[in-house]
Amino acid sequence: MTTDRTRPDLDDATVEGLGKLSEALETVDQARGFLYAFHQLTGKADRVLQEAVDLLREAGHATLADDLDRDLVGRNVIADRWTFQIVEDFDASYWAAFRAFDERARDELAGGDRHVFEARMKQRERTSGHPRHEAGPALAD
Repeated sequence: MTTDRTRPDLDDATVEGLGKLSEALETVDQARGFLYAFHQLTGKADRVLQEAVDLLREAGHATLADDLDRDLVGRNVIADRWTFQIVEDFDASYWAAFRAFDERARDELAGGDRHVFEARMKQRERTSGHPRHEAGPALAD
């Protein structure tokens, strides 16, 4: 890693490509968060469904409660999988590969530096010498 995060030694196309790759990974990270939310919400729905089954059974609706309990409680959300298995498959295959390629690209092209595109943007957009516009500990004014 360098002390100048703007990496003047790199051409603009490389920096832009690394920035787009980073942006794509951030989007995948956001999608992963939604996937985990789906996992948690589906689990919560199943627990609430179990409460509904118990209440319907107590109210004398045994046939409906039995059908719900047999056919819906604990059901796979997609073929052969609960949501934890979907999350595990996503993490192990797609997310891990995406992260590995992002790291590889940064290592091979930018010596491991992260957010070079953003560091250049900060240099362009800040007002040098103005309070709260400091370059930061790794950028020179």
